[in-house]
Amino acid sequence: MFRGAAALSLDDKGRLAIPAKYRKSLLLDCDGQMVCTIDIKQPCLLLYPLPQWQLIEQKLTTLSSMNPAERRLQRLLLGHAEDCQMDKNGRILIAPTLRQHADLSKKIMIIGQLNKFELWSEAAWQEQIAADMAAEQQDDLALSDRLQDFSL
Repeated sequence: MFRGAAALSLDDKGRLAIPAKYRKSLLLDCDGQMVCTIDIKQPCLLLYPLPQWQLIEQKLTTLSSMNPAERRLQRLLLGHAEDCQMDKNGRILIAPTLRQHADLSKKIMIIGQLNKFELWSEAAWQEQIAADMAAEQQDDLALSDRLQDFSL
């Protein structure tokens, strides 16, 4: 499971070094094979270990190509999906089209989200955190049933 946030740098070739604390488990679980695609709701990328991505693909294959909304989801997620192989130095290459979608340049953030990572530009991540904190501080938010029963 991936958790936490870390600041990283993209090199001139568009590579990022996976934080050392995740490398061993990624090598054991998926031999460093990962898949990166766009997030369709946020200006970030989603980076999955291959076995986790295969679960997503199985769900996507059950969708109908005749339903416009389902077809759109398939097109966006699968059409942007790129294989990423971790090299011996723990680096992965992020494709230019993916970097463009998330406006990734030199300074980026990698965010653990249990079964996947999110990749954000540092500026967009700071904006998102500020917006999330402001939204949480408002009293008029309607909580889902699951959140009403959630405690820390």
